[in-house]
Amino acid sequence: MNKKILIACLGGLSAGAAHAQSSVTLYGLVDTSISYVSNQRTNGANSPGSGGVQMNSGNLSASRWGLRGAEDLGGGMSAIFMLEGGFSSVNGKTSNGGKLFGRQSYVGLRANGYGTFTMGRQYDFILTFVTPLGAAGSGWGGNLAMHPYDNDDSIQNIRINNAVRYTSETYRGFTAGAMYGFSNTAGSFGNNAAYSAGLSYANGPFKAGAAILKINRDGNVANADGAVSSTDGSATITGGDELIWALGARYAFGPHSVGVSWTHSATDDVTGVWQGGSTTALKGNTLIFDNFSIDGRYAVTPSLYLSAAYTYTQARFDAGSRSARPKWNQVVAQIDKVITPRTDVYLEGVFQSVSGGRGNAAFDASVYTLTPSSNSNQVVVAAGLRHRF
Repeated sequence: MNKKILIACLGGLSAGAAHAQSSVTLYGLVDTSISYVSNQRTNGANSPGSGGVQMNSGNLSASRWGLRGAEDLGGGMSAIFMLEGGFSSVNGKTSNGGKLFGRQSYVGLRANGYGTFTMGRQYDFILTFVTPLGAAGSGWGGNLAMHPYDNDDSIQNIRINNAVRYTSETYRGFTAGAMYGFSNTAGSFGNNAAYSAGLSYANGPFKAGAAILKINRDGNVANADGAVSSTDGSATITGGDELIWALGARYAFGPHSVGVSWTHSATDDVTGVWQGGSTTALKGNTLIFDNFSIDGRYAVTPSLYLSAAYTYTQARFDAGSRSARPKWNQVVAQIDKVITPRTDVYLEGVFQSVSGGRGNAAFDASVYTLTPSSNSNQVVVAAGLRHRF
């Protein structure tokens, strides 16, 4: 009897394997560093500044873990999924508002010759087609190279809930995509919804991309379950309608490369900005940014890289007598030593200077989620270890 049961079980497994090939992969990344941060506020806004040394998680790449998989459905079609959550490697806490899979959670279909269609919580096409061409975010500089407040979605902060997303196959170097995030509010199809579209081109050493993200919001009618929610940290500039444009290009010279980008963001009825890892109140009619960046990466050896970037950001804050025209100058430099394909160590420095803030603490210097400066300048130096699994 036991032999018959064993044979039946093995036969069932064999038949299932012959019918469809499937795979599930556990993956992740842990990034931890020791950082020096200058001029940190010691007791809230307008308090005296003090330099300090601290341990941080995710200064280059946010620590995360996830599951992804695919099943062959036959005829060149596959079912796919991804579940990804963020965490802090220094204290074990979950990120993204405490959501288990707050970074991404989607399911979809991929068809050879037709493209990929997915549904769930996903990234927009700025992050797919433009961000990898620069220094910030998924570029070499990581999160420390973030543009002010991540106003242009430069480091994978913004995630679109309730989203349907389509990415085409690549044809003669071109890839296109479009997505829409539902508001999930009865009787309110447009409010708290979002859409994104983009186009990329790759030809040998040259790559370029362009994308747009439009967020429809009413700053007076909050919807925590909408396409872009401030309750889980997805909205980096809070308020009313927001529009972001992004253009970028990169050219490789063998193992070396240079990149340029321009991004533009505009938010109506602004209520706050993402500063120091949380929202700082900033109430006004309009907040507009233009970010101009150039960067270069040089391979000293196949495993040692030197990189540098410069970003100039000009903003316009319209708020009557409190209006301001702040400007940021930011320089990032990095040494990265690749130990194995999955492990590297890095030393990265950031200098940021702000002018024209008119004494508003929201316009003090601020780098990533580190404690904001008490004035218009801040220096960050981070030495870290990053491992992928």
